[in-house]
Amino acid sequence: MGHPRVDAMLREAREAVAAARSSADLEQVRVRFLGRQGVLTQLLRSLGALAPEERPAAGAAANEAKRELEALLEGRLTAALEVERRARRAHERFDLTLPGRRPPRGALHPLTHVHDEIVAIFAGLGFSVVEGSEVETDYHNFEALNIPRDHPARDMQDTFYLSESTLLRTHTSPVQIRAMKAQRPPVRIIVPGKVYRRDVADMSHSPMFHQVEGLAVDRHITMGDLKGTLELFAREMFGPGSRIRFRPSFFPFTEPSAEVDVLCFVCRGGGCRLCKQGGWLEILGSGMVHPQVLKNVGYDPEEVTGWAFGMGIERIAMLKYGIDDLRLFFENDVRFLRQFA
Repeated sequence: MGHPRVDAMLREAREAVAAARSSADLEQVRVRFLGRQGVLTQLLRSLGALAPEERPAAGAAANEAKRELEALLEGRLTAALEVERRARRAHERFDLTLPGRRPPRGALHPLTHVHDEIVAIFAGLGFSVVEGSEVETDYHNFEALNIPRDHPARDMQDTFYLSESTLLRTHTSPVQIRAMKAQRPPVRIIVPGKVYRRDVADMSHSPMFHQVEGLAVDRHITMGDLKGTLELFAREMFGPGSRIRFRPSFFPFTEPSAEVDVLCFVCRGGGCRLCKQGGWLEILGSGMVHPQVLKNVGYDPEEVTGWAFGMGIERIAMLKYGIDDLRLFFENDVRFLRQFA
């Protein structure tokens, strides 16, 4: 048996549900009748004001009405959501004839480009790639390369020491020492890798940079072999019209030693901003392996000779791409890096 107030409320709720045309309308009906301030909720709260003999019948009628209304709303809501879903699909149907949108693609860093190009050039000449630890002993980094503790050349390389006998390598030459100790001539290797020096970062210096060093040791190796190899490298790296020149220099681990310049590929020797009006660009240091270095690794300098060179990958990249600030390689500015994609 129902209750007059409950029956009237239920008839009103049924009419409201029947009149609803969307899930939003149904939500308004739910809030209106079943919400915290809804009609049915208020009715249930007012049962305490009824006479004791009326409360059981009114309470049972109200609870039954609540269950019926919740079931009615749930059924209509499921149907309404399905209709809205179908309408949305029809409106948002994919046009498979539209061209796809390509995601942005990454690219190799310019230093990686130059590193790979250098390695490819020397690999084509029969050189093997050898790598080594960035933490080295003082012996392999300095003494085995004819740079004893009191040698003034140590002032040229401000070093990160980890202990009295270990350090972050200042060049990749220690790998050459280890490679020669591990095998007998002939030796033909290039050694790319990171090196560290206590420099303040500016347009032309960095406390960490990249080097590639080369080494060839065999019978009858001459300075002419070194020059021919580096001439070929310059043509492959900077263009077929490239020329190089040797200038006398000093390195403790080579004798004789030479700085190597390449003819400016912008002005072709006429003088410009890139070459600072000199017509030539310095690219690397080189020379014949010092006899004492050969002795230090157990080679007989009377039987074998060799040459070595070392170049900075950043230096080659700056010349090749016309970059005037070393820091650009390490700042990860996408606008700069995108130019090399």
